[in-house]
Amino acid sequence: MALELRDQRAEDEEPDKLDPGPNPALTGSLIENAEPAAAAAAAGRGCTPKMAAPPGEYFSVGSQVSCRTCQEQRLQGEVWKAQPCRHLAHKLTVFSEVEIINDRTETPPPLASLNVSKLASKARTEKEEKLSQAYAISAGVSLEGQQLFQTIHKTIKDCKWQEKNIVVMEEVVITPPYQVENCKGKEGSALSHVRKIVEKHFRDVESQKILQRSQAQQPQKEAALSS
Repeated sequence: MALELRDQRAEDEEPDKLDPGPNPALTGSLIENAEPAAAAAAAGRGCTPKMAAPPGEYFSVGSQVSCRTCQEQRLQGEVWKAQPCRHLAHKLTVFSEVEIINDRTETPPPLASLNVSKLASKARTEKEEKLSQAYAISAGVSLEGQQLFQTIHKTIKDCKWQEKNIVVMEEVVITPPYQVENCKGKEGSALSHVRKIVEKHFRDVESQKILQRSQAQQPQKEAALSS
């Protein structure tokens, strides 16, 4: 049986980043039906596993479990997953003793179903955005142009690069330096909408710069008043 525990002290850490060494976070594997070589190695360290769950049974998901490693380190956490296992996991923490502190008897709630198509669509969108950003950087687009592109793309997905120009809905082209007057296209709702987005973008950028300057000057003003 393989037992995976989630350390209450490391809730936000990713499993792959947990330290599997002498001081591991409590995400690991407890092997009851380990191979003979592994059992002999554990015995060689004077480690005789004591299991709280009888053979053929497993710890309930959600139970609170306390474990003592062969290095005499006491760890405590919540059972995250338990499944049959006949082979040592890549990251194996050998426990000499496992004790159930709080056994969860009720059936845990079912896991939420994953919307695979939605996740795939999100992954494609993120990939396209990264590729678009990489293209803009390689083409030598200014930071202002990259920021404007990202702002437009949040509202209008049909937005792409054409060399250093931003093409929106195949109708509007924004050329460097990407100001309102650089928006070209057939007069109509599309061009008017894009111009409003560009105008608001640079207005927000200027407001942010003013705020940052004000915050940077505040300590100097306070120091002048206190002196």
